[in-house]
Amino acid sequence: MGVVTLLDAIDPGPRGAIKIAPSILSADFGELASAIATITPGSDWLHVDVMDGHFVPNITLGPPVVASIRKHTNLYLDCHLMISDPGEFLEPFAKAGAQGVTVHAELGDLDSVLAEARALGLRVGLAANPDTEFDVFDRYLDAVDVMLCMTVFPGFGGQSFMPEVLPKISQVRDAVVARDLNLEIEVDGGIDAKTAPLVVEAGATVLVAGSAIFGSTDPLKAANDLRHAATC
Repeated sequence: MGVVTLLDAIDPGPRGAIKIAPSILSADFGELASAIATITPGSDWLHVDVMDGHFVPNITLGPPVVASIRKHTNLYLDCHLMISDPGEFLEPFAKAGAQGVTVHAELGDLDSVLAEARALGLRVGLAANPDTEFDVFDRYLDAVDVMLCMTVFPGFGGQSFMPEVLPKISQVRDAVVARDLNLEIEVDGGIDAKTAPLVVEAGATVLVAGSAIFGSTDPLKAANDLRHAATC
């Protein structure tokens, strides 16, 4: 029995179209509702970084904060679970209003976790760190909706883009084309108006940006500028 969420009411958008997903990790948490409202007209998804202090060296937020965010936005909530035991939290995030969850390939055997997420009515994503080889996660590409290629090591915002990940993004793109997969290719880490064209050329369709958007004096303009850079 799946958890009733807003999944059917909130459209993640056409697959393959360039999507902008601001990361709230870089937002002012004291004014989070206002920050989200500001960037909404220029955004497709809202990226929620969840860290447990074990899988990555930082602690951020959990299902109660997602539930609070849901009250203030109709954006598609894309929850990136950088945690050691994602299976324990899939149902709480679904109940909180998340539409998508992404778990990490580095955790090992993920078949049961992916199946459970799917059974809960969630769209399913898989993430790979910059040094994780394509062969580690290739077999899961047919089973997920989103492949997230990290272009920094996860844990903290504001890091510099790692161009050495570009060939791996292209490998994912080539697999999508060759196998006719219905898959979004997401990138996260150091994405701004300069790096966006590079990842889009490599095959990315969803661009996560934190500092480049929320660190700007005009976050909405920054989101729109990022879209323009990615689509021109």
